Amino acid sequence: MDESEPPGSAEPSRSIRILVPALIGCLFLGFWEFAVRHFGVSKFVLPPPSSVALALFDDYGSLLGSLWNTLRVTLEAFFLALVLGVTFAVLFTRSKLIELSLFPYAVVLQVTPIVSIAPLIIIWVGLDHVETALLVLATIVAFFPILSNTTMGLKSADHNLRNLFDLYRANRWQRLIELEFPSALPYLLAGMKISGGLALIGAVVAEFVAGSGSGTGLAWRIIESGNRLNISRMFAALLLLSLLGVSIFFLLSAIEGWFLRNWHESAAPREN
Repeated sequence: MDESEPPGSAEPSRSIRILVPALIGCLFLGFWEFAVRHFGVSKFVLPPPSSVALALFDDYGSLLGSLWNTLRVTLEAFFLALVLGVTFAVLFTRSKLIELSLFPYAVVLQVTPIVSIAPLIIIWVGLDHVETALLVLATIVAFFPILSNTTMGLKSADHNLRNLFDLYRANRWQRLIELEFPSALPYLLAGMKISGGLALIGAVVAEFVAGSGSGTGLAWRIIESGNRLNISRMFAALLLLSLLGVSIFFLLSAIEGWFLRNWHESAAPREN
C-alpha cells in the first residue's frame, strides 16, 4: 500500500457497498416491527412493515398502475426539461444579451414555490387537461438544474483550447460540438441527477394540488388512503415513491459513469 495513502481509504468492493446498506435496512425494519408490536402502536398511527407489505400485495394492481402514471409524468417532464435546459444554455452562451434578458426569469421560476403556482397553471391549462398541467409543473421544477449546470459547463472549456480553435479558424458549430459540449458533459450529467429527482417531486406535488382530477398517480393514492385511514396502503404508496426516486437516481448515476469512465477524472479508476 502507498505510504502516502491514509489507512482505510481503499475503495470498498461492490458487494460491501450493497450488503452494508441492505443489512442496516433489515435491522431498521426488524426494530420497527418489534417496536410497533411490543408497544401496541395502533395500525392507524404507525403500521408495522408486515402490514405495509400485505397492503402492497393486496393492492399491487392499482398501486402499480398509479406508479406507472407518476413515472410517465416524471419521465416526460425530465426529458422536456433536458431539451429546454440544454437549448437555453446554448443560447445563453451564444449571446450575452439573451442570457442577461432571460436568466433572471429562470431564477424566478426556480425560487417560486411550485405549490403557489400550481392552481394557476391548472386553471390556465383547464380542468379537462390536468395531466398537461402536471407535466408543465414537473418540468418547471426540473428545468433549472440542467440549465444552470449546462451553462456553467459550456463556459468552462479550457481557454488554451479555445485559443487553439481560434488559431485553426473553427466555426461556432465546431467549437460547440468538439470543445464546449465535451467540457460541459460532466456538468450536464450532474444536473440530470438532480433534475431527475426534482421531476418526481414536481409530479407528486402537482398531483397533491390537482386533487382527484389528476387521475390515479401515487400522490392521489396517498391522499385517498389517508382519507380512508388505510395507513398501511399509504405507507405502501410512499415505499413505491421512494423506490422510484432511488431507481431514477441510480440509473442516472450509471449513465454518468458510463459516459465519463474512459476520460474524466471523476469516473476513471485510479492507477495506483
